[in-house]
Amino acid sequence: MRDGQVEGYVHSIETFGAVDGPGIRFVVFMQGCHMRCKFCHNPDTWKTNVGTKMTSDEVLEQALPYKAFWGDQGGITLSGGEILLQIDFALELFTKCKELGISTCLDTCGQPFTRRQPWFDKFQRLMDVTDILLVDIKHINSDEHKRLTGFPNENILDLTRYLSDIGKPVWIRHVLIPGITDIDKYLMELDAYIKTLHNVEKVEILPYHTMGVHKYHEMGIKYRLEGVEPPTEDRVKNAQELLHCDDYRGYLSWRPGIKTFNP
Repeated sequence: MRDGQVEGYVHSIETFGAVDGPGIRFVVFMQGCHMRCKFCHNPDTWKTNVGTKMTSDEVLEQALPYKAFWGDQGGITLSGGEILLQIDFALELFTKCKELGISTCLDTCGQPFTRRQPWFDKFQRLMDVTDILLVDIKHINSDEHKRLTGFPNENILDLTRYLSDIGKPVWIRHVLIPGITDIDKYLMELDAYIKTLHNVEKVEILPYHTMGVHKYHEMGIKYRLEGVEPPTEDRVKNAQELLHCDDYRGYLSWRPGIKTFNP
């Protein structure tokens, strides 16, 4: 705590993010993640309790000069690492954002999600001040999910079901990795699961890439997908068709607001 405010550990900031939620967004990448995804291109975000300490006021001080560029849809996105490991900071920042009429977006893999208290109460209050979420489903099969990330996916799917139950807008993201997630059987299972949700506004395929491999070498960490090449355009298109990505068009009419804020 500093000056009565929660301090968050920030990894980096992007002032003009175009792929981290609707519109142009000020993106705060938080430090710390418990998952060890084999394809992660930011292993430098894994460690917890390190990074640049910032208060919510300090983040807003940096963000507000860019507000004129956000237009009707843009705003502030909290990403990671894994933002839900710093839920107190997220809640404080987003509460202030809604008081200022700023659109809020949360980018999460969902791994910390639990319905145990007091964490779940904090999450419910965070959802009151969150306009939209980007949720990564790493693998639909829990055993394969654990092999890929180090964790099973039951609580992550529970998160998506909860968000559906409360009607919170969500974009689902899925990284396409040859031989791991790029398997038609699993893609069709994921498609069937997404169809059980009632709040999905967009489904995105994120093609696996190797742009972060040099970080592993620099950090002395073994890269576990050595030799795996990015998927071909045909396989990306195949995945988009199997997940019916073109069917999710709700995001085109989505507009941010403060209707979810309950002061």
